[in-house]
Amino acid sequence: MDIRSPFGDRYEDLNFPGHTQVVCMREPELVKNPKQAIAEALEHPIASLPLSEIARGKLAARKSRDGGNATAVLVVSDNTRPVPYKGEEGVLLPIIETLLAEGFCTTDILILIATGTHRAMTQEEIARMIDPRVLQMGIPVVNHDCRDEEMLTYLGNTKRGTEIYIDTRYVQADLKIATGLVESHFMAGASGGRKAICPGLIGEKSTFVFHSAALMADANSRDLNLEGNLVHAEAVEVATTAGIDFLVNVTLDHSFHITGIFFGDFIKAHEAAVEHIAKSVRVPAAEADVVVTHGGFVGINHYQTAKCAVASLGILKKNGYLVIIADTTDCGNAVGSINYRTTLALLKLVGAKAFLKTITSPDWTFIPDQWQVQQWAKVFERIPQDHLLFYSPSLDEIWWPGVPGVNLRKALPATEQAQPSAACLRLAVERALEQIATRTGKPLEELHISWINDGPYVIPVAAGN
Repeated sequence: MDIRSPFGDRYEDLNFPGHTQVVCMREPELVKNPKQAIAEALEHPIASLPLSEIARGKLAARKSRDGGNATAVLVVSDNTRPVPYKGEEGVLLPIIETLLAEGFCTTDILILIATGTHRAMTQEEIARMIDPRVLQMGIPVVNHDCRDEEMLTYLGNTKRGTEIYIDTRYVQADLKIATGLVESHFMAGASGGRKAICPGLIGEKSTFVFHSAALMADANSRDLNLEGNLVHAEAVEVATTAGIDFLVNVTLDHSFHITGIFFGDFIKAHEAAVEHIAKSVRVPAAEADVVVTHGGFVGINHYQTAKCAVASLGILKKNGYLVIIADTTDCGNAVGSINYRTTLALLKLVGAKAFLKTITSPDWTFIPDQWQVQQWAKVFERIPQDHLLFYSPSLDEIWWPGVPGVNLRKALPATEQAQPSAACLRLAVERALEQIATRTGKPLEELHISWINDGPYVIPVAAGN
């Protein structure tokens, strides 16, 4: 069967055996007239006053306090999330227009990119992400830097001991607005909501407990689960301490069109969004000997593709095979940060069991980004490392000494290895299936094969899992 490439027209369609199980999200209903729906959500939010009224109050309070102009910080996601910040479904311009209508000045509004521990976005990337009408207003768009201690403010510790360091520009703002996309998340249950602040705007030191091995290993720290989720609870406590005056969250379909609008109280609106996505994201499916999946929009590097790998575990049989294709386009670094690459190499060298034992030892020094490698360890508790077959056109041979799994690039014709064509992803999947058939000694017809059409965004669950 032919399957449309998950990465658009740049690549040829994929080809699978006819008996392949195709796992898809339930098709969510699109929001009709999103521009009008966004305007209505700003005026009729969930468990909150309208944004206009909140803005008015902040202006009056600042004027009363010292006669000055109130400031506003709008927190936006980085380019690993396809939040609609421009176009007809854009959420950013309506927020700013509301603030301006109430009396805020453009010079007193700041757009702050919640990079967390990710790298800073470039000016070119910002220009592609943010509505040009907003940029033309002269409103500054800046990156959070978790390592710039001079731009962080300490707000105390959480009950678990997380040192709450938050971007000072956010802390000092009179009006704090958090935006984002709500989708399943393999540690925090769901993205969006409180994650705009924690980990979006925290200092690197604040990750030591929030992303600790103990919290990551907890059984409740999983996709679509908020109940008893320690990662979620820690993020909520940090965000509550820092404060969020108004939340702007949306849900999207696979074409990045809005399927739900959830504005207002940062806890109640987020909970409503998670309940909404669960109806379409969690789907029953049969267990598979071979699961083929993809990194999705978020998979701009190897670090981010851990999400599709963990999402596959709901149907991947013990000692089965996992095939991942991705389009790792992240500014010349197809893997991730030096911390990620270092701990990933350790996982490759010692294996999942020893790696998990090491990072949970009291003698281990916490390394930021180790949490994502811990998620890969979950995968390798299910399958041996050589049962992961991975391909991305930009994941060059130079990276592979520190990357676990089988490099599918080597299975392609020499011309494809040197200069990947539009056929490269199709060829990678075909070669992967051929290799698996050879290694198992079974024809493909005897193997239960699943293609996860929505990659990291759908959570397939087999009976008993």
